[in-house]
Parts: sequence; structure tokens; C-alpha cells
Amino acid sequence: MILANIRQRLTRDDAQLALRLVSRGSETEYSAAEDALRRDGLDALLDDPRLPEALVQCRQAAHASLPLFAYVVVRHALQQVQEHDRGISDYVASIVVHFAMRDNAYRIGVADDEVYDTVAALLADVDHGDATRRFLVRAHLGNYALWLGGMFPDRVEERRWRRGGPDLEYYDEMGQRGFALAAQHRLAKQYGMDALFEAASERFPRIRSALNLVSDRFLFPGRESPDRLLRQVSAKAQWRIAS
Repeated sequence: MILANIRQRLTRDDAQLALRLVSRGSETEYSAAEDALRRDGLDALLDDPRLPEALVQCRQAAHASLPLFAYVVVRHALQQVQEHDRGISDYVASIVVHFAMRDNAYRIGVADDEVYDTVAALLADVDHGDATRRFLVRAHLGNYALWLGGMFPDRVEERRWRRGGPDLEYYDEMGQRGFALAAQHRLAKQYGMDALFEAASERFPRIRSALNLVSDRFLFPGRESPDRLLRQVSAKAQWRIAS
């Protein structure tokens, strides 16, 4: 089960690297960032607007851990679409890290043998199995729809035009449904995830747009297409994203 725990997984080495990245070799800036870290905690450093750019441009950033990189780029992309909830940032970054490994995107759990390669297959299973499996399938439906619609929007549009596949709005609807169903399950409250799933369902299109920003910049930079341009213009108009 994916939890909103990326920040808990960040180490002292991650904090030290972030300090060096935002200070860019300036003793004055390093001291100021260190003071902010002591006073306001690690979030003050992770929210520093200089950090995402430094993670891309600085040679030292090659040593960044996947949790640090994922959290920072996801957090700042979410802030661009006016989503400031740190719990959402934590959870979405956790999805990115978890699904980036092996075939985790296609399984509801490491030990589960069932492989899902469509959201429709997940939707068909939301009421099957025991209580735990139903809960995991519902959460995975939301996670997987967010992963596909968020990280691979160009692929979604390409398949829509070439094969008549579903559009991004379909993934929004399925993701909202998955998180809403997960929030209603008794295990969501037991794990303390009900409020987060409710928020993820309500704000799914906004969150998906944030992951589109991550995808466009870090996974597939430099690609141009009418669909991408229209998507980016629409997102700017809807979420007031700065250029």
C-alpha cells in the first residue's frame, strides 16, 4: 500500500545536499538556508523556489536521491497549479517513486500476482475479493489513473487519435472514482487515509495537471505537438500557471 511518507524517508544527507544546492556556493546563502532549516524545519528548505532549478542545473544534483528529487519536482509543480497541501505532495511523490520501480504500476501489491494494464480492468475488480483486496484495488485505480494521465499525457492523446483510446478526461473520471471509492472503505479510516483520498478525488484534475508539468519538463522535454500546446494553454487558463 502506498502511503504519504516521502518526507519521512528523506535523510540528513538529503537535507545537506538541498542546503548546498540552494546556496550555490555562497556562505551567506548557506547560513540563511541553514537558519531557516533550524527555525522552520525541512519543509522550508524543500519549498525554497531555488531548489527545483538547482536540481536540474547543478552538478552536485547528480547525487540527489530519488525521493528527494521526486518530492521537490512534484511539490513545486503542485504549487504551480495552486495545490499547497503537503499531504497531497507527499502522496503524489510516493506514487511516482513507487511506480518508477519494476512493474509496481501494474500490481496492487508487491506480492499480488494479478497484473492490470488498464484502468477498466481495475474498475471491474473494485468489488471483488476480500475487504483488503477491494480497498487496494480502489486505491490503485486512483493511483494508476493519475500515473497514466499525469506522467504520460502525450501517449494518452496519441493513442486517442491513432486507436480511438480514452482521453485525459476519462483518466480524470476514473481516478476520481477510484479515490472516492477508496475513501469510503473502512480501511481508509483505519489507515488514516480517508481525508487524503477524498481530497485527491475532489482535486484530481488539478493534481493530474501538476504531473503533466513534471512530465513535460523532466520526462519528455522539447517535444512539441498541437495537443501538448492546447493542454498547456488550457492548464494555464484553469490553474493560473505562471509562464
